[in-house]
Amino acid sequence: MAHTKSPHRAVVGARLLLSLLPLLAWMGAAWAERPPALLHLEIRDAIGPATSSFFLRALKRAQERNVQLVVLEMDTPGGLDSAMREMIQAILASPVPVVIYVSPSGARAASAGTYLLYASHVAAMAPATNLGAATPIQIGGPQPSKPEDDHPRDKDKNEQPAGEPDSALERKAVNDAVSYIRGLAELRDRNADWGEAAVRQAVSLTARVALEQKVIDVVATDLQDLLHQLDGRKVKTRFGVVQLATQGLVTEEFTADWRTKVLSILTNPNVAYLLMLAGIYGLLLEGYNPGSFAPGVVGAVCLLLALYAFQILSVNYAGLALIALGIALIVAEAFAPSFGALGVGGVVAFTIGSVMLFEGQVPGFRIARGLIGGMAVTAAFVMLLSAGMFMRSRRARVVTGAEQLLQEHAVALEDFDSVGRVDIRGEIWRAVTRAPVKKGVRLKVLRVDGLTLEVAPAEE
Repeated sequence: MAHTKSPHRAVVGARLLLSLLPLLAWMGAAWAERPPALLHLEIRDAIGPATSSFFLRALKRAQERNVQLVVLEMDTPGGLDSAMREMIQAILASPVPVVIYVSPSGARAASAGTYLLYASHVAAMAPATNLGAATPIQIGGPQPSKPEDDHPRDKDKNEQPAGEPDSALERKAVNDAVSYIRGLAELRDRNADWGEAAVRQAVSLTARVALEQKVIDVVATDLQDLLHQLDGRKVKTRFGVVQLATQGLVTEEFTADWRTKVLSILTNPNVAYLLMLAGIYGLLLEGYNPGSFAPGVVGAVCLLLALYAFQILSVNYAGLALIALGIALIVAEAFAPSFGALGVGGVVAFTIGSVMLFEGQVPGFRIARGLIGGMAVTAAFVMLLSAGMFMRSRRARVVTGAEQLLQEHAVALEDFDSVGRVDIRGEIWRAVTRAPVKKGVRLKVLRVDGLTLEVAPAEE
């Protein structure tokens, strides 16, 4: 039976294939007639984890769609070294040529942006833009320099050239950056000497001078002018030389999705700072009011998000420790009032830690000074409010406990010489006295001994 059905199945399959041939031919023709495209995206902020993730997904999209060119319009003050290197590695490995265009006029490609320009297959700038200032900055601020040698005979020999950092750690970072940018310059046949000067001396160039010194390839007024100048240019990719044909390219925009936007928000130092404070205060409120749940849940979520952001960002952990110490001292002021000593110390530690938290002079990754000032004033207000409430509570009349009875008057319920019964606040108490007491007389409470009151006539 199997042998008799095989020819029939083959015939059916052949007919089905023949019936699909026109559709496949039409799809192939439509694909062949599809106009070539370029992928266009923009970066208008500091280079960070969200930026690199967005850029890598754009390059992946360009390869999947088989576009002819990727054009990245950029305006950045710099950013994190790790994110920048991730983007550069993707550019060097990309089979699709990447054009980085510093635009519009007035934009800049400072610090990390300069390295990206050097790595791009085509570096372009709009008029009245600039690049440079590519000296790496250590997170946490510069290290103190070593004291000069007191021996005159060794002074000239050990003297560093202009622009050379003093500490060994800074020299390592600068020399590494110099080698990196010179390697990119040699790969793209650009001015390696100026790239080294941008790292060592933090120099900058305008677009026109950068073109004259072979730092960039093109100066274009807008995207259309850029594409016109790139038509016919040959660029070298990892997979060989590609001749650009930019006439008639269809522009496909690549914009950030919700994940990139959320990551950008979380990795904003101001947001991460507020999330950390919200998490700490939420957990404290849950500790003050166990079982309320809402402050604890919100605080835990905020603190986890803050820790995630700190894992991505370059955090000065000394600043983080000072913030935690400051909050602990402010809370301690409420529980163990020291007439402001703990609270003032807490506000000072909190402020200094906030300033240090992301203090590394990395452009775009610092906490706004106004936000720090506002949070410090709020913490000081909370501390003063707690101290004021404590002082008022000390002056207030006692309303609970045995001490309250010392401020009340009792009324004798019977005549007695030493032991009897009295009424105080609607309660009947056993009372002792050293002087005879008549029924109905107002008595003053002298001492409370368990369930017995020592009383005396109020007149005494």
